[in-house]
Amino acid sequence: MSQLAVTVIGPDRPGIIADVTEALVGTGVNLEDSTMTLLRGHFAMMIVCSGPFDEVKAALEPLRGELVITVRIMGPEHEHAPIGPAYMLSVHGADRPGIVAAVTRMIASAGGTITDLATRLSGELYVLTAEVEIPPTAELAWLDRALEITAEELGVGVTLRPAESDDL
Repeated sequence: MSQLAVTVIGPDRPGIIADVTEALVGTGVNLEDSTMTLLRGHFAMMIVCSGPFDEVKAALEPLRGELVITVRIMGPEHEHAPIGPAYMLSVHGADRPGIVAAVTRMIASAGGTITDLATRLSGELYVLTAEVEIPPTAELAWLDRALEITAEELGVGVTLRPAESDDL
């Protein structure tokens, strides 16, 4: 059994999740980690599972054409050891290029890591939400100020707050 990464992308329609997961169940695969979402009318899914590579590829073959599907063997699992407390980052404002790059650069500059990130464009409003981990040695006052300056330059609002257990 190999640890596999399966990605599925295509136009949304009812039943995609059922079709993909039923095909995987037939190979004896158990979903270990997954994320699934709609992006502008397109379905996107990533699954991490353990199973027989050739059988998984063959089981998903009938869904190709309509969907872009990749199956790849993953290397040894790298357990994510938290680097520090979890925070929730939110950014909102008028859409423009560079928001994600600038804000995530500030998190990285403080030694932080992003564990989950989503963006959504709703009309002219751009919204970014992320779960981040910040090392205990980071200077939070400096990071707050750096995010504030970056947000001002981008014309957006930004909030960084400690994550509550129900946020995660």
